[in-house]
Amino acid sequence: MAKHDIPPGSASPTAAGSASPTAAAAVAESALPLDDRIDELRGQFPILSRKTYLNSNSLGALSLRSVEERRRFEDLWHEMGAAAWYEIWVAKLEEVRTQFGHTIEAEADTIALMSSVSAAVSVVWGAIAASVRGTGRDKVVLTELDFPTVGHHFLSQRANGLEVEIVPSPDGIHVPLESIRAAVDERTALLATSHVFFTSGNTQNAAELTRIAHEAGAFILLDSYQSNGQLAIDAGALGVDFLVGGALKWLCGGPGMAYLHVNPSISIDPVTLSWFGVENQFLFDIRDATPRADARRFELGTPAAGVAYTAAGGLSVVLEYGIPAIQHRNRLLANDLRERLSDLGYRLHQAADPAARSALVLVEHDGDAAAAVRHLAARDVVVDHRGPLVRFSPHFYNTIEDNARAVAALAEIRG
Repeated sequence: MAKHDIPPGSASPTAAGSASPTAAAAVAESALPLDDRIDELRGQFPILSRKTYLNSNSLGALSLRSVEERRRFEDLWHEMGAAAWYEIWVAKLEEVRTQFGHTIEAEADTIALMSSVSAAVSVVWGAIAASVRGTGRDKVVLTELDFPTVGHHFLSQRANGLEVEIVPSPDGIHVPLESIRAAVDERTALLATSHVFFTSGNTQNAAELTRIAHEAGAFILLDSYQSNGQLAIDAGALGVDFLVGGALKWLCGGPGMAYLHVNPSISIDPVTLSWFGVENQFLFDIRDATPRADARRFELGTPAAGVAYTAAGGLSVVLEYGIPAIQHRNRLLANDLRERLSDLGYRLHQAADPAARSALVLVEHDGDAAAAVRHLAARDVVVDHRGPLVRFSPHFYNTIEDNARAVAALAEIRG
């Protein structure tokens, strides 16, 4: 196997001078999964005809299918008005629950639609806090590499007596499992952490995290926003109690549509019920607050049908090509990026263990990382930065040529 960890296959040309001869030769002798459909795939995403788009962990590209779905929603609104709710839009919401479920190998009845992960975390914590009241479990464990929205929610609860322990990282890349295990104790109600860290791309061992939480008698909430769509996930096999994510990034479904997966073994109810969370909602009975038996009991109000249509389009594209194949392609694209950057002397911010790396590629930048992102944007290369790190996130619609252009544009800064 070549350094790129790409299996031999048909040729794939690359831009001259943007990587070492060894790297370029390895790529030229290789084909990636989905290469036989890449023109068809890229044709679904108009931005790719104008930009080298390597920023899917911030926002997945918009597909023509999402545009068509959104137009269908608007047409139904024009044609039917409120009648579209009962006959069609409710069915579309169920379709999106099913699609989200497919991305994590879970049934639709384990999925609650949410407007954001913040909303999901809030409703989950309300249920957990009520269930452990009086037990002495007044502590939540996070890590310092988790996305801030999770930390912000729990830090805001300290005035109510909640203790928040944030486990530090020794290197800004990973958090040792033994450090998390030491923090999760008999007072812990919840371990809330990320599947993939957004500032390093490091993948955590979710099954082991679940084991740590459950051995201490705590719940676990796993944030999969940075992983779902780029990594294959089997929520049942992981055994997590709650798993959250959304359509915004790797699932290419845009903002405003997130989800909460609730393990079927979880019997606690939310402390705040909405009309979409109760049985027989269309009876409109203000006296009946019977929660649904499935995950929909956690839904907060009327889901946004318009964004559900947009999300459905992106989800359908991802599911059509298959997350296992996408994971394989993304891994090879990310490895190619890492090698090109390393060949030019850039320092990579990454896990020491290649198996723990995802499709997030972060590189240390000697100057102003934000200025570097602007420099690339001026050359129609779209990436992002986090602090002093320039962040690339190649996805299944990207190519080796995209990598070559991006690295060449970054190298211009060095002269």
